[in-house]
Amino acid sequence: QVTLVESGGGLVQPGGSLRLSCTTSGTIFKFNDMAWYRQAPGKERQLVASITSGGRLNYADSVKGRFTISRDNAKNTVFLQMNSLTPEDTAVYYCFCRRPPPTIEASARDYWGQGTQVTVSS
Repeated sequence: QVTLVESGGGLVQPGGSLRLSCTTSGTIFKFNDMAWYRQAPGKERQLVASITSGGRLNYADSVKGRFTISRDNAKNTVFLQMNSLTPEDTAVYYCFCRRPPPTIEASARDYWGQGTQVTVSS
């Protein structure tokens, strides 16, 4: 069983910072590609940031320069440091894990956390 547990969400003021954490279990973390998604009310879930097992980074244009994704393989944890937050960042943030297939013929497996609410408001 693979589980992802997010933490660190909450209420912050515009311009503030927040650090999200996602700890996984039931998988060999260092082999997985990890990402953070978010979904605001009435909008599609969108990719915020990703980091591959090899450390390749990708960010949504809307968060470049403000958010930083990182991982600590020893702790089976991926982080999302969010700075200069704006009300537009308000959303449920989801941790995502893609486990590589054991063979070429097999398919990768995707896993999602339950989400953590981030609210940016005065």
